[in-house]
Amino acid sequence: MTDRALYVAMTGASAMLRGQATVAQNLANVDSTGFQAALDATVAVPVAGPGLPTRVATAVRSLGVDARAGAIRNTGNPLDVALKPERWLAVQDASGGIAYTRAGDLTLNANGMLTTARGLPVLGADGAPVSIPAYQALEIGQDGTISIIPQGQPASTMTEAGRLQLVAAKTTELQRGDDGLMRPLPGAQPPPPATGAALTSGALESSNVDVAGQLVSMIALSRQFDMQVQLLHRADENARATSSIVSLT
Repeated sequence: MTDRALYVAMTGASAMLRGQATVAQNLANVDSTGFQAALDATVAVPVAGPGLPTRVATAVRSLGVDARAGAIRNTGNPLDVALKPERWLAVQDASGGIAYTRAGDLTLNANGMLTTARGLPVLGADGAPVSIPAYQALEIGQDGTISIIPQGQPASTMTEAGRLQLVAAKTTELQRGDDGLMRPLPGAQPPPPATGAALTSGALESSNVDVAGQLVSMIALSRQFDMQVQLLHRADENARATSSIVSLT
């Protein structure tokens, strides 16, 4: 009985620590453009194995990310884009694969390549990284079309310089990796191209992290962790008391 109580309390304390890590990650990204808060929950999981039919562990389960849209703030920067709900921007990840993000704070590097603020190449509708020639004016349409007035040319020469690769997918159809980027669930097909108005240019989507709610969760998890540790101490004390009684008989 004592070992069962110890095991439940130990796994409970471990789950609370992992929950605290998720809350800390959310709070650390409260100012990250387009960030969606991670959602976790604890569940009771029976321990399988011979002689363990009464043992139950506490485990953390990821519920994905919060699909609510963040607040939109106007920046006036033509390279900033705020994605519409269930719309994603395709980027090239560190391994050269395709991943998706809602972080629309784009920039141009010294070679004219369009990248995210983290330096990841932004992909075009043709699947290749977007490269933009020198320009004196730039505009990104709601469908992701990039139009420019080439440097030294009159306004009448505005031409299309590329198109962002935008896809349509529900947040529940994607999963976030350790790099913070979203990808299709295992075995799922890549999301289809987005149609119609998919973004607002000159604006950014703020993080959807609820700071007050996360702080409340942090306090609750801390108290639950303390309770689990107290249970460990009580179980240890009971075990010691039982051993003392047995040794006297």
